[in-house]
Amino acid sequence: MGIILETDKITKAYGGFLAVNQVSIHVERGEVYGLIGRNGAGKTTLLKMIANLATPTSGTYSIYDANGQKSPSMRSKIGVLIEDPGVFQNLNAFQNLKAKAIAAGIKNDRYLNDLLAFVGLYGVGKKPVKNFSLGMRQRLGIAIAMVNDPELMLLDEPINGLDPQGIAEVRNLIHRLCVEKHISIIISSHILEELSKVANRYGIIHNGVLMAEATNEELLSRCRPRLFLKTSDNDAASAVLRELGINDFSVVDDHIEVRERAQEGGAISMALAQKGIQTLEMRTEGQSVEDYYFHLTGGASYV
Repeated sequence: MGIILETDKITKAYGGFLAVNQVSIHVERGEVYGLIGRNGAGKTTLLKMIANLATPTSGTYSIYDANGQKSPSMRSKIGVLIEDPGVFQNLNAFQNLKAKAIAAGIKNDRYLNDLLAFVGLYGVGKKPVKNFSLGMRQRLGIAIAMVNDPELMLLDEPINGLDPQGIAEVRNLIHRLCVEKHISIIISSHILEELSKVANRYGIIHNGVLMAEATNEELLSRCRPRLFLKTSDNDAASAVLRELGINDFSVVDDHIEVRERAQEGGAISMALAQKGIQTLEMRTEGQSVEDYYFHLTGGASYV
């Protein structure tokens, strides 16, 4: 699909504190990139630099291989919803969109009404934003970020504080932005369970450092259960595993690490015994995605 955004060792220092420390992420066109990390990990600072709302201390970012800071035309390709939606509380949804459209030089009211319909706010009429629910405000913020027809959208904790219905509405909207509007999205969150429902790729950030970057498939592969075997003859045991149709395994030191059908330990042990091979040790290891995150960041909670 190609890379739409790439950061190269981008860094932001405040005095002696490194809020973001040499982070290099890669966002492909048409994907939802989940930026996961605890509160204060550096997610918002990273997004602000990409949005040109903060100047990197060092490092760069590029959009379609063009330097994001030195190419003003590239900035118009980014839609931004960082922290709270910037809305006028006494205006209604359409008036807020109109204000952004005027600033962007857009004079198409039908287009603005289409945006309101897309985010599910077309029927709110003249209701002022101050009377909106938090979920409605978030959806309006996303509509405002869409006014300039961006190719990349930055969403900072868009589900934070929402009730279950609001979370589901924003999650569905993110999916539609990607599938129907073909907008690439970077979404930050400290709620890994929710992020896993929309993201295709992840960047795990902790204390300003990118700890890992992986696709959804790669992340699940790293977390799936593994069966560790120690036998009286690992070479012969390897042949038995192949006879059973198990090919994703390797001999590590004096053990065999089996990465598929790890739940079939009993059947494997029986097959080995039928060939006169003793099972000296057998154990299953595995971890959830949350456990993998905790292991990387050295903590028991990311809230």
